[in-house]
Order: sequence, then C-alpha cells, then structure tokens
Amino acid sequence: MDAKAAVDLMESSSEVHFSGFHMDGFEQRKAIIEQPTTSETDMYKQPFVIGVAGGAASGKTQVCDMIIQQLHDQRVVLVNQDSFYNNLTEEERTRVQDYNFDHPDAFDIGELLRVMDKLKHGEAVDIPKYDFKSYKSDVLRRVNPSDVIILEGILVFHDPRVRELMNMKIFVDTDADVRLARRIRRDTTEKGRDIGAVLDQYSKFVKPAFDDFILPTKKYADIIIPRGGDNHVAIDLIVQHIRTKLGQHDLCKIYPNLYVIHSTFQIRGMHTLIRDAQTTKHDFVFYSDRLIRLVVEHGLGHLPFTEKQVITPTGSVYTGVDFCKRLCGVSVIRSGESMENALRACCKGIKIGKILIHREGDNGQQVCPSAIMIWFIFLFHSLVLISYPLANEQLIYEKLPNDISDRHVLLLDPILGTGNSAVQAISLLIRKGVPESNIIFLNLISAPKGVHVVCKSFPRIKIVTSEIEMGLNEDFRVIPGMGEFGDRYFGTDDDVEQVVSSP
Repeated sequence: MDAKAAVDLMESSSEVHFSGFHMDGFEQRKAIIEQPTTSETDMYKQPFVIGVAGGAASGKTQVCDMIIQQLHDQRVVLVNQDSFYNNLTEEERTRVQDYNFDHPDAFDIGELLRVMDKLKHGEAVDIPKYDFKSYKSDVLRRVNPSDVIILEGILVFHDPRVRELMNMKIFVDTDADVRLARRIRRDTTEKGRDIGAVLDQYSKFVKPAFDDFILPTKKYADIIIPRGGDNHVAIDLIVQHIRTKLGQHDLCKIYPNLYVIHSTFQIRGMHTLIRDAQTTKHDFVFYSDRLIRLVVEHGLGHLPFTEKQVITPTGSVYTGVDFCKRLCGVSVIRSGESMENALRACCKGIKIGKILIHREGDNGQQVCPSAIMIWFIFLFHSLVLISYPLANEQLIYEKLPNDISDRHVLLLDPILGTGNSAVQAISLLIRKGVPESNIIFLNLISAPKGVHVVCKSFPRIKIVTSEIEMGLNEDFRVIPGMGEFGDRYFGTDDDVEQVVSSP
C-alpha cells in the first residue's frame, strides 16, 4: 500500500474508537454483540448476603461485629431485623406488656424485602430505626450498597422469601441458661426494667417463641456456631470462606482459566480515579500504571517455575523457585503499549512484539484513527507492513520474536470488550506456533461478552484482569468502562486532528 492510500484511509476516519472490537459478518457475531442481558447485569457486583439467626441474647451481634472487624478491607453493612418491627397502635401501646415482639407477625417483612432488594441491586436505601420507647419507626438512616450485607435477627430464617436472598446462613447456638442470664443483665442495665418483668416476659413470650419459631429454623443454617462470639475458630473459618467468595466472580466459576485479582480499597480507589471522566491525564497515567503493574505481577504468577536452592549470606540453604526464562510480551497497538513499561519493570530485558489490527464498524467507516496514524508513522519510517484480511478486520502490522513459538507469551491489551480483536491476536500467535496453553492475556477490565468469546474459543489460555465490567452498550463500548484508554493514556484525544493534518 502506497503513501497516498494511507493518507486516503486516514482521511476516511471519522469516528473515535472505544475498546471492544466488532466486525460485520464474523461467524461468531451473534454470540458476541448481543445486548447485555438482565442476568449479566444482575451478576455484576452482586453483594454477598449473610443471614445470622439465633435466640435473643445468643450473641448474634457479637458474631456480626467480629465478622465486620475481620472484613475491614471490604464494604460491609449490617441490617437488623429489629429495625422492621411494626409500629404499634395506640391500643397496643397501652397494653405493650401483652405484645409479643418475638412472633413472626411482629415484623414488617414486606418492608424488609424491599430494602434488601434495593441493596442487592446496588441502590442506597433508607432503613427505619425502631424506637422501643415510642414503639414507632420515626427515624431513618441512610445505608449505601456494599460488598457484604449481614442481615441479623431472631427470625431472619423464618420467611422463605428472606432465606432465598442469602448466600450464607449462620445460626448462633447458645445454651438457654446463658441466653437468659444475658437477657436479664441487658434488660435491667440498659433498659431499666424490673427483673420480675423480664422473667415474666421470658416465660410468657420469649421461650415459647424460641421453641415454636426460632429453633425450628436452625435446620436451614449452613453453619451452626456454638457459644456465639466466643467461638473464634468458627468466625475465622467463616471469614475465610467469605473472602474466597468475594474474590471469585461468577464468571470464574464458569471459566477456570479466568483470574480476577483480589479487590481491595486501594484497587477500587485506583479504578475510581481512572474511570472518572474529570481525572487529569497525569493522574490517569499514574494510577493506570499502578494497576497495570499489579495485573502484570499477578499474570507472572501463573508462569511455570522450577525449584531452586541458594546459599544465603549467613551460609544457610534457602529453597525457593527460579523464574521462567523463555518469556516475551506482545502488545496490541496502541492501548496495549501502555502496559509495556510495567512488563519491562518486572522482567528485565524481556522481548516485546507488537500487533496492529484495523477494523471497520457497522456503517463501513473506519473507527480506529489512532491505529491509522501509527500505521502512517510505520509507513514513513520504512517498516515492513503486511495486510491479512480477517473478515472486517485486517492485521495491518506484526513484529514478533522469531522464536516466539518456544516462549510463554503475555498478551497485553488493557480492555477486553467484545473479544473479537483478542480472538484475532490469539489466532495469530497460534499460527506462529505458540501453544494455546502458553498464552496469558493481561488486561485491566473485561466485559462478560469478551470473556465468553475468548474463553470459549481458547479454553486453554489464561485471562488475568483486575475487574469484570457490567457489559457492552449499543455502541459496543464497555460499561461502566473508562472511555478510550489509548487516547486518555497517551493524551491524544484532543490532538487527533492536529496529528493527521501535520505534514
């Protein structure tokens, strides 16, 4: 292709490309570009719901507090069933001593279900705060969506609709004498009640309700904790299980070759910054580099290692591992080049190849002006260009190590959208002789569609990412996403016209 053809092709570019390649006529198109379904959207960031039940004064609150304390790096919200007591009528308040607060009918289950439904769908909600002096819910507290929702109460297992919301059900099992002693101490000290009134209420309502309504729900529990908060071993095991579930996206259960790095407040904070449209280029690059480094380090952890013994300066023998020697990186131009520095920082002297894929949109117009400019630069620097037709995509340029078939390959592209470009890049590597199992695909964010396409096409490669996205919109853009990564990283979103028109 001559210089005039390159210029004509650049001038035909009229739309900005957002990561997530697509092409008309591709045989897998229907499976790739369908709109995100409700189930895919609901799957995104689903909170882990824990139900904690047990008799009054069994130690449920202490168990919840200990779980929250150990999950300090996750967003956790505690919802008390006590907040959903029905408001008493004037007549009921005059005879409050005869009102059974331990009966299932004492709770507004409809309001509880409404609140839980909003929290599960990532919406902030106002939760009532029940006043045991006025026996009304006059005050509301704002609760934001969280990673973990703990629903605590004596009868949270009683209604099957509430049970179905829970990912884990815990029953705190404490001896009846211990519960009674705690109740007497709590009600006389904190609520100023007479010990006789406490015992009368216990025998009249509390114990019968426990036997009739609370104890039978014990059979629904996944975990039974004897001694409540005093059982530290049980709490530790529960927290470990919760952490495992939080770190495992639903797609990871489908594809064992998909790895999502463990999310922390630091990682979420960096994602917040680079996703913010108002973030400056300097901050975008700084925090993107930090995230990329984490993804690269995690990806390197999936390479084969050999055991190695060394002698330390103290003369002792240390048994460790030796790094994989036959390794190279391949970046998908141009966004993938943003990941090269992190790879070089982790792997001294590593070889890095490049792949440039040009695509066409649904309307036939070129949608990758940045890639065309790079192609133009390559052309005028006398680099060898090739053009392989790939449906509506074309492999414009590739420069790979000659011995790439003997190496493990880290494929670099920060955003996995529809997966079409990833399929083309991986197909090229396989045609070059790279075993599928030797390819590790590294990216910052992945749309479920792209994960499905790549993992189904190449079940033996590994994908390492930092977050799974909600899906793709009608323009095939990843949502919530971060826009055009290459333009934001290299600062060309405002300079495309200047570069194209310069001599």
